[in-house]
Amino acid sequence: MKNFYYTVLLLILFSCGSYQPVLVSKEYLFAGHSAGFRQCHASTLTETRDGRLLCAWFGGDHEGDASVKIWMSELDRKTWSLPKAVADGRLPDGTVLPAWNPVLYTIPESDSVFLFYKAGANPRTWEGWYKTSADQGKHWSEAGRIGKGLIGPVKNRPLLLADGNLISPSSREFTEKDWKVHLERSKDHGKSWEIIPINHEQKEVQVIQPSIIEHRNGMLQLLARSRQNRVLTAFSHNGGNAWTPWEETNLANPNSGTDAIRLKNNLLLIVYNPETSGQNWWEGRTKLHVALSGDGKTWKDVLVLENGQKGDEYSYPTVLQASDGKIHISYTWNRSRIVHAVLK
Repeated sequence: MKNFYYTVLLLILFSCGSYQPVLVSKEYLFAGHSAGFRQCHASTLTETRDGRLLCAWFGGDHEGDASVKIWMSELDRKTWSLPKAVADGRLPDGTVLPAWNPVLYTIPESDSVFLFYKAGANPRTWEGWYKTSADQGKHWSEAGRIGKGLIGPVKNRPLLLADGNLISPSSREFTEKDWKVHLERSKDHGKSWEIIPINHEQKEVQVIQPSIIEHRNGMLQLLARSRQNRVLTAFSHNGGNAWTPWEETNLANPNSGTDAIRLKNNLLLIVYNPETSGQNWWEGRTKLHVALSGDGKTWKDVLVLENGQKGDEYSYPTVLQASDGKIHISYTWNRSRIVHAVLK
């Protein structure tokens, strides 16, 4: 009997270790002439309980302009709906600010969906806002501020822990050269939040826009965009209360957003730009790769999504594994479109 279980374990490990994602499809969510905006960026994906995909992003004349709103499309069967504006940066006093970085999140096994986003003149001054849907994204509530000083999930989706705590991976750009990651944790399903700073004493480390993963042993991991030309990581063994110091992975990072998840086979998957920074902040985003890892520290490239030329930008990916096992990725395509790719 021991030999049987040992053989099964080896088969599982071999299967996971030899997994190779395959690109099934890649498409634009919308044709350029059908959009109600000139530029778009920072997409987010979620799956509703009935199996539909929702995708949101910000779009307007250009990033940081007051015309920028949050737009959304849904995939029902094989067709993406025409984009429609679902939120903007209008404040109660009538002031209109740019909207930024939406994050969609479906509460597990429910019809409830959160749409988090930011409003502000720039990332140094923005605040977190949200809308909720009680019918799987068909209708949305009025906008509400998350709370004074709160940002919400800054780019990548929250994580619901086994103890019921909801953790948003977040960060703050205090100045253009002072970036720090924190968590925003809710113990009452998003009604109130507390802030947990992550390694702010590491003054030399500049990190933002983390994704958060729960390993199968309960350990939590953050993977963050940095100014150090590497994706940086930190780990928690007590539910996010304390974290190991930031350390480098073997993944390059040109100061650009990434996203990472744990797959159903327990391997970790990340989508990232495998380059280093240039003179300008947008350089280094011409390639977009998919990598896998067993431990979250050492990663291996397994798929190329984009292999562009100087001046191209393929960036800010988001990734999820749907209930049918397929892996969905969306990302910015040259600031003019959003791409949806499917892997299996």
